[in-house]
Amino acid sequence: MDNLNQLVKECDVELYDTEIVNENSRTIYRVYITKKGGVNLDDCERVSRLLSPIFDVTPPVSGEYTLEVSSPGIERRLEKPKHYISSIGELVRINTALLYVRGEILSADDNSVTLKTEDGILTIDYINIKKAKTYLEW
Repeated sequence: MDNLNQLVKECDVELYDTEIVNENSRTIYRVYITKKGGVNLDDCERVSRLLSPIFDVTPPVSGEYTLEVSSPGIERRLEKPKHYISSIGELVRINTALLYVRGEILSADDNSVTLKTEDGILTIDYINIKKAKTYLEW
């Protein structure tokens, strides 16, 4: 992942996350990228052109796969501390074993996230989070 981080930075974007999914009996290796001001199609193409020949020599998964490079989107999952930190000021939905909460991310560090909710300020340790996703209120 560190090598992938470095490669993606060569295209003036940041690596957000990767995932391997199976859709319609196809394996897809997704690379999500971000940058200040948002990712555009040219950014995705640049990263794809850089990674494709490297992955031809050293594939990220075994067997046949399709490489997809995209933005994680406005409504995106949060899994790592850096995801929460980069989402400060945004709205989030968080599920834990004991509660479901919505609120604005006020702060985040390597261990926890602090939200402003309808009921007040709430800090949740990442270890207790089952699922988290940003959302846009229309």
